[in-house]
Amino acid sequence: MTIFTPTAPDFVPSAAAAATQPTLALRGVSKVFGEGANQVTALYPTDFEVRPGELVAVIGPSGSGKSTFLTLSGALQKPSSGSIRIAGQDIDRLSARQLTEFRLHQIGFVLQASNLIPYLNVREQLTLVPGLAGRGGRQVAALADELLAHLGLSERAGHHPHALSGGQKQRVAIARALMNDPALILADEPTAALDGKRGREVVSLLAREVRERDKAAVMVTHDERVLDLCTRVVRLEDGRIQG
Repeated sequence: MTIFTPTAPDFVPSAAAAATQPTLALRGVSKVFGEGANQVTALYPTDFEVRPGELVAVIGPSGSGKSTFLTLSGALQKPSSGSIRIAGQDIDRLSARQLTEFRLHQIGFVLQASNLIPYLNVREQLTLVPGLAGRGGRQVAALADELLAHLGLSERAGHHPHALSGGQKQRVAIARALMNDPALILADEPTAALDGKRGREVVSLLAREVRERDKAAVMVTHDERVLDLCTRVVRLEDGRIQG
């Protein structure tokens, strides 16, 4: 039996491993809902991987299985078949409690709506995340300020969400996703509420952070205007990866 201990060394793959192993690997992963005659296959057996430094776009029409694909990749639900490995960890070996710890340390989420907490200012949105992992103090505050500076948000550090533009909110969401230094970033329609210019700015920034910080990222999107900013584009249709 594999014992999982949520400590920093267990959550961070070695540089050598990162160079040779995918950060996210799905092998024969499928998802079926319901039973018997009521069964619906949301995702057929799928092989997929993303390596450090890659931003992979997943596109497809509504109902194609993109949301199921993303929640499986984020360890938010278990597959009906196959295996999922994230940052060197077989997630099917983890208990529910261990999965919660694992997601907190290893996966950063950027959602369609930025989901910022209305009563927290920008800096507090960031420091809340490591606080949930039991970390705080000057080091965390310094990291938050460094990320805000890198993403051009220093002047907004004391502002609350209602005072931010849509693009600024998504930049805060990206900074928040990076606060625990995760190996994998998952973005769900991050440009849906933005115009073309701001959408490209947000995805360009995400691609830069992925590249410079050697992260792996998957972005589900309908926005074809940003696909040229991605490392690869994968199409999902009727629960199957095309091509």
